Amino acid sequence: MNHRVIALAIATLASLMSQGALAQGLRPSGTPPGKGLTARPAAAPSITLPPETSGSSSSAPRQADFIVAVVNSEPVTNNEVRSRLARAEVQLAQQGGAMPARDLLAREVLERIILERAQLQQARESGIKVDDFAVSQAEQGVARQNNMSVDDLYRRLARDGMGKERFREELRNQLLLQRLREREVEARVKVSDLDIDQYLREQQKGNDVAAMEINLGHVLVLVPENASPVQVAERQARAQRAADKVRAGEDFAAVAREFSDAPEGQRANGQLGLRPADRYPELFVNSTLGLPVGGIVGPVRSPAGFHVLKVIERVTAGVPTTVVQSHARHILLRTGPQLSESAAATRLADYRRRVQMGQADFAALAREHSQDGSSKEGGDLGWATPGRYVPEFEQALNALKPGDISEPVVSRFGVHLIQLLERREAKLTQREQRDMARDTVREKKLDEAYATWAQELRGRAYVEYRDPPQ
Repeated sequence: MNHRVIALAIATLASLMSQGALAQGLRPSGTPPGKGLTARPAAAPSITLPPETSGSSSSAPRQADFIVAVVNSEPVTNNEVRSRLARAEVQLAQQGGAMPARDLLAREVLERIILERAQLQQARESGIKVDDFAVSQAEQGVARQNNMSVDDLYRRLARDGMGKERFREELRNQLLLQRLREREVEARVKVSDLDIDQYLREQQKGNDVAAMEINLGHVLVLVPENASPVQVAERQARAQRAADKVRAGEDFAAVAREFSDAPEGQRANGQLGLRPADRYPELFVNSTLGLPVGGIVGPVRSPAGFHVLKVIERVTAGVPTTVVQSHARHILLRTGPQLSESAAATRLADYRRRVQMGQADFAALAREHSQDGSSKEGGDLGWATPGRYVPEFEQALNALKPGDISEPVVSRFGVHLIQLLERREAKLTQREQRDMARDTVREKKLDEAYATWAQELRGRAYVEYRDPPQ
C-alpha cells in the first residue's frame, strides 16, 4: 500500500471538515517585542468545495447509525466516519491521487477522528475558547477561497447536506485545535545556529525532488464515475483541445477558464501555486519532472479525469537572495475576560472608520491604544521579508495596497488592525538570509514536535473500539 497516498488523503481531511482563517500568534523568540510575528508550521488551512457535478451527499441513502469507537467516554459514530471518508475520496480524486482500498482509508479516517476528539477534549479542559468573531472570520475566509459570498457558501453546503450551525461548529473545533497546538507545541521547539548551518549546507547539495518547489498550471476535465466509453472519449478530446491551445501559445489562464473543472481554473488563473513537490500528487510530479519551465504535458489520466499541466515555476527550496519586503504598522488589542474578540474587533473597526474618514491618525491611535512593543513607534513594524509574519497576518497584509487598512484580524494574542505603508524589492543581507533559514528550520521542527505531542496525547487517551466502520 502506498502510504503517501493515505497521508495525502488524511492531510485533506482537516481542510475538508471545516477550516478557514485560523488564529496566529505575535512575536517570535529572539525578536524584539512588537517587531514581528512568528511563522507557524503550516499556513492557515483552506477548504475547497468539490465541483457540484460530483453530486450531493444529502441524496445518498443513510443507514442506521452506530458507535464505532469511544474516546474518553465520548462516542464516535459510523456516520461521522462515512461523512469524512466521502470527502476524503472526493478530494483524492480531484487531486489525481491513486485511491487506496476503502476499508483501509476508513480506518485511517477513524484514527484521525479519534486523535482530533482527544485534542478537542484537552482544549476544552484547558479552558481554551473561540469567540464567535473568530468563527465568522474563518467563515468569510472559506467563502473568499471559493470565490463566493457567505450566503452562497451556505446555499452550496446545504445542497451537500451540511447546515450552517454544523459548519460553524466544525470551524470552531478546528480553531480550538489550532490554538491548543500553538500553546502545547511551540514551546518545545528551539533552533540553534548549528541547525541553521546544517540546513544551509543541505540546500547546497543538489536538486532532488524533496528540496524542490514547483508551481504548476492545471486544467482538469472531470470524468464522471461509471462514465461510458463514449463519455470518456469526449472528455479526453476536450482535454486534448485544451492542451493543443496551450501548446499553440494561447494564454494558459484563458484556457483554464474555458476548459477546467478545477476550482483554481476560475479563481487562480489555473495555477496551483508554488509549493514543495511532495505536496503535489505523485502523478503531477512524475509527469512534469523532466520538463523545463514553460513545458506542457497532457492529457494525463487520473481517477478524477484528464489533466493538462504546465510548469510555471521551479525552484530549489532554500533561501532566496532577493525578496519583496513589506513595511507595515498595526494596532493590537489583547483579548481576555475583560475584552472579547468581538468587542476588540468592533473597537478596531471604529478606529479604521475614523482613519479612513480623516478623523484620526493611525499612528496616534496605535500609540494610545496598541498593546504591544510597537506602540511607542506608532505601531510601526519596520520592513519585513516574506514568512516573517504568521499566515493570518501575512495573508491580510498581502491583500493590501500601500495605504490600505485591513479589516480586524484575529490572532491568539488578540485582534490586529493592519496598515500597509509601502513595498520594495530588496537584496537580503547575510543575517536576513539566516533569519529566513531559521524560520524554515523552525517550521520543520514544529511539524516534528507536533507529531510527537500528538502521539503522546493519543497514548494517554482511553480508546475503546466497537464495530468497525462501514
